[in-house]
Amino acid sequence: MASIKDVARAAGVSIGTVSNVLNRPDIVSPARRSAVEAAIAELGYVRNDAARQLKAGRSQTVGCIVLDISNPFYAQLAAGAEMAAESSGIGVLTGNSGHRVERERLQLSLFEEQRVRGILLASRGGTEDLVRAIHDRGTPIILMETDEHEDSFCSVSTDDRAGGRMAVAHLLQTGRRRIAVVAAKLELRQVEARIAGARAAVDAVEGASLEIIEADDLTVLAGRAAGSAIAARPARKRPDGVFCVNDLVAAGVMQAFAFEDRIRMPEDVALIGYDDIAFSRSTIVPLSSVAQAAEMMGRTAYALLEEEVAYGDEHVHRHVTFRPELVVRRSTDPEAKDPMETDGR
Repeated sequence: MASIKDVARAAGVSIGTVSNVLNRPDIVSPARRSAVEAAIAELGYVRNDAARQLKAGRSQTVGCIVLDISNPFYAQLAAGAEMAAESSGIGVLTGNSGHRVERERLQLSLFEEQRVRGILLASRGGTEDLVRAIHDRGTPIILMETDEHEDSFCSVSTDDRAGGRMAVAHLLQTGRRRIAVVAAKLELRQVEARIAGARAAVDAVEGASLEIIEADDLTVLAGRAAGSAIAARPARKRPDGVFCVNDLVAAGVMQAFAFEDRIRMPEDVALIGYDDIAFSRSTIVPLSSVAQAAEMMGRTAYALLEEEVAYGDEHVHRHVTFRPELVVRRSTDPEAKDPMETDGR
């Protein structure tokens, strides 16, 4: 590969001038800048960023680890971080742990070895020892979707307990009393908090009951299997209100209700999800959901990282918690406006 020396020789300038074109082009005359840019294009020169960051002492790359990149919520979370970093010329590399502890540990170690500027982490748990060690060795880590470890880390999260309570309180307000929560990965902090909120809402209403239906995964297919199991029950033994801990599961439950047993929503069963991902507006019956500010969470996590980079040892950890928002559509309210006219907020 062409080196910076090759570029300088081809352009007839010094190595320092090439360096200035790459890093401070505003101080180079237009003629010399054009000559260097032409030489770079002709030789196919690519700058060695690893060497540059060793010299500068700080990488231009941030690592971002999420639980499931196929879930639109996490894609939006990562996109928020990318958009915030772009204006500063910082790149974001996103890793998908797939809810696997081993993969999360591998990605954390690889990002540290690459000397990234910092790491944005949505953890499934089980890597606390490594997270703390990496942070103590000097790589800033911002926790996403959790407010734990307040003494050592900045964090950004949603009040998931409030969100779970909000979802089920809405079902109860529509007259539902036999409430089911469809969930998977019950050990996840987010899922646990949403179920706790749902339980609190039910406990506050006399005559209401709560049932936990455990799905195999937090996916559409797993939701469809859970929905089929509910549909197979006699009508009098079905829940009349269902809260799914994410919208993917809710979409699967809706498919089962609509296609397998013709359960009407919300007349027979009211259904609500969580996350308010984009296609919630265009499901068979537009899906009520609890919205999280995914993009803003990603942007905020990146901002917290830059604060920690800027202030170093003088940095004071901050914890930003977003309040979720109820979005009512036709799966719980037959009078809700068409989402093509409004987003339901």
